[in-house]
Amino acid sequence: MDKSPGARTDAGDEMRLVARIRAGDQFALSELYDRYSNIVYGVALRVLQDTGAAEDILQDIFLQLWRKPDAFDSSRGSLGAWLAVIARHRSIDRLRQRRPESNIEDCVIAGGTDLRDETERSLVIERVRVVMNEMSPGQRTAMEMAFFEGLTHTEIAEKTGEPLGTIKTRIRSGLQMLRARFAG
Repeated sequence: MDKSPGARTDAGDEMRLVARIRAGDQFALSELYDRYSNIVYGVALRVLQDTGAAEDILQDIFLQLWRKPDAFDSSRGSLGAWLAVIARHRSIDRLRQRRPESNIEDCVIAGGTDLRDETERSLVIERVRVVMNEMSPGQRTAMEMAFFEGLTHTEIAEKTGEPLGTIKTRIRSGLQMLRARFAG
């Protein structure tokens, strides 16, 4: 059988390697790593756009395969496809973890002890609050979810049950309202 990287492997060969992993054979894991690491890494890199994070996903997936080889069910497809799907899901989970988790009011803005700067900052914050309070409840909610919770337009639409176009319009008009108030 041709073992070159582009060669197609049969399910029986994959199952024999998985069985050897169950028995604790590190060489079997090494062989599977040689076959499929490029696929796993490529999928993770395509999703994450970060080599370090893609390498972490690669390591996590093969460690999972080593610890729980029974998680692979050959009746549902090939090992390569299964590993690629896991890489995609893990990468998407990693992207979701990157979203800021902190509340905007918990954020500390570095600044000097110049009282004029502090006073000016307080006035700006107060102006933003006044403008936000003048917005319709739906618009204010969309703005808060986008800028304080870090949600995307699609996530806001899903969470509120509103059409995506409505969410985009509310955020755009809210930003225009803020710009107009601050320009004048």
